[in-house]
Amino acid sequence: MALSGYRDHVNDKGRDFSRKDVAGWLEGPKASLEEQGYEFGYKGQRLGLPEQGPGAVAGLGRRFLALTIDWLACLLIANLISSKQPAPELPLIIFFVEVAVLTALMGSSFGQRIMGIRIVSVTHGRLDPLRAVLRTLLLCLVVPPLIFDRDQRGLHDKAAGSVAVRMGHAAAEK
Repeated sequence: MALSGYRDHVNDKGRDFSRKDVAGWLEGPKASLEEQGYEFGYKGQRLGLPEQGPGAVAGLGRRFLALTIDWLACLLIANLISSKQPAPELPLIIFFVEVAVLTALMGSSFGQRIMGIRIVSVTHGRLDPLRAVLRTLLLCLVVPPLIFDRDQRGLHDKAAGSVAVRMGHAAAEK
């Protein structure tokens, strides 16, 4: 039996494989489950957030850029307040204080504000100061933000009950 196309059908040690088998493995379980009829929806749908625009889940690129801005600002401040080379932990301490305080007071850090991101509670809007401190402490540990769910909430967001969303214009948020 001749199959059309180059290498559409592969036989390895008596087992037959097709391109679809290999593609399913490469695409991961989500694609396979979607093919079976499961719907995952968009990021933030399970949280009741809009798909796009103000209030939608902030993208990873935007969040990473905000983190970079915050870190560079903290490095600059550490160099300005030190007469010599700053202690290695000083930028991290400044980062912790800056992000925790600004998130608790304004809902976003310096970098997040520039990138149009705010941190809100999943249940009641504004994130209280204790949860802002917990979120920032876990953020400083580095690993929790790297493990996230399909709503792009890292372990630090899940522990604090928070989510990073896009800000909009004041008129659009009313």
